[in-house]
Amino acid sequence: MKTSQELTFNDLSTEEGILTTVDVNTLRPMPVDYQTYPWKVITDAQKQQYCCLLDDINVLLIPVPQTKAEEEELVNRFLDGVRKLFTPENNWTCLAMLDTTMDYCAQCNSCSAACHLYEMSGEHEMYRPNFRSELFRRIYKQYVKKEPFAKWRYGDIDLNWKTVVRLAELSYRCNLCRRCAQVCPIGVDNGLIARELRKLFSQEFGWHPRELHEKGTKLQLDVGSSTGMNPDVVKETVEFIDEDYVETTEYEFKTPWDVPNADILLIHNAGEMLAWPDNIAAFSLIFEAAGLSWTLSSEIAGYDSVNYGVFYDDVQAARVAIKHAEAAKKLGVKKIVLGECGHAHKALTVIADRILPPDLNIPRESCFPVLRDIVLGGRLKLDPSRNNFPVTLHDPCNLVRLMGVVKPQRDVLHAICPQFREMTPHGVENYCCGGGSGFAIMTRNNINEWRMNITGRKKMEQICGAFKDCLGPEVKKYVCAPCSNCKGQIRELLEQNNLLEKNGMQYGGLVELIVNAMTDVKPGFIKWEEE
Repeated sequence: MKTSQELTFNDLSTEEGILTTVDVNTLRPMPVDYQTYPWKVITDAQKQQYCCLLDDINVLLIPVPQTKAEEEELVNRFLDGVRKLFTPENNWTCLAMLDTTMDYCAQCNSCSAACHLYEMSGEHEMYRPNFRSELFRRIYKQYVKKEPFAKWRYGDIDLNWKTVVRLAELSYRCNLCRRCAQVCPIGVDNGLIARELRKLFSQEFGWHPRELHEKGTKLQLDVGSSTGMNPDVVKETVEFIDEDYVETTEYEFKTPWDVPNADILLIHNAGEMLAWPDNIAAFSLIFEAAGLSWTLSSEIAGYDSVNYGVFYDDVQAARVAIKHAEAAKKLGVKKIVLGECGHAHKALTVIADRILPPDLNIPRESCFPVLRDIVLGGRLKLDPSRNNFPVTLHDPCNLVRLMGVVKPQRDVLHAICPQFREMTPHGVENYCCGGGSGFAIMTRNNINEWRMNITGRKKMEQICGAFKDCLGPEVKKYVCAPCSNCKGQIRELLEQNNLLEKNGMQYGGLVELIVNAMTDVKPGFIKWEEE
């Protein structure tokens, strides 16, 4: 097994067994009582069935090739997939950006300094953003583009089935947060390369996390929601939520369904209905109190903004985005508004612009400018003193860094939270929660240990830094994370370390804080751990 310092590109093709590991005993300590989790052992039986060749983590469960012919076929299919990535008819979403970012890399390692995975792994060589990219770049130039003297100019790469399998797994050691791209002085986007590799392996080999495909996009398209809730179940669920929160808030509201020609079609992440029903209730209460013309849709996928295709597969991303637009067109609404879900924002705004035909190109907007206009426009009766506890804001990568929606949510927090304080850094420079690119919902093998030890460690450090003046159980503190995926990750970071109770921390969205401040609502909408 290679140490980080010993690792070379050719080790990915020559070494046997697991290539490297991270010593969890050397990870950076946290300002609070934060555990480290030993890697769950990959058994000998699993190693015989599935390729366990990269590190201690196994996400994709790639079958071990049984013959030389299968090994050769695997390499040939990979090269076919690479060729497709660089043809307009097969890569109609990201070819121009991919071409640009594949030209060259200065190896300045600015991207490494910006990467939370590299930093929190103890600066492990293999988790540099440019390690994965440079390996792929050399393969492309030597074996596909066949540039003259490529192996002498860029470094010879021995391409075999082990290289391919390790590259596939390595594409899932990235949160796709694109912080690396933001700091690159020449515009190389290592996050894009990781995502394009995922697309290649999904569309060419069917290698994708089960949670993103079978339990994600496929279930959503077949049943209506990535949660498995069909239209009848989801309408019944929201009806129960309405009833519960009318009773607890003592404010009368009712969520509208399938209203034709409404101004707004609101699409939630349907996971909120099961995990955080207070978020669903808060949106309905705010929109009704503000007198908006709005509705939910009971069409297939029309009530679930999730689009896991953005993490791994263009075809699936396109299918889901079209379903969302079709639901809006059927109702004749003026625009779609996305609830608190970061990847849904990016999928149905930025990416859908490259997918939707003109007749489905319906205006699409984030909920945060809408909420800002409601709060600052005086459409609600608000008492900020109800939120007089320390509040910090987590910036979801897809929403803030990749879309530029930075100010509206801050305008709201400054208006309703007297003790609002920023994380360091924040805005477009903020760090990923560690659950990005689907990690927050992935449970296969030992990905949870990877999330707790490595990917979420920087976010936990940021949260503690924001509350450094009031750490401990005596002061209640609120982490505002206006994204379902991010909330799932932060929930596990806090729960697995018992920080909700031991350190007085709570988490939730933005709309919950708005409702908590509404004077027309019974006090105490936000429930703390002891409650």
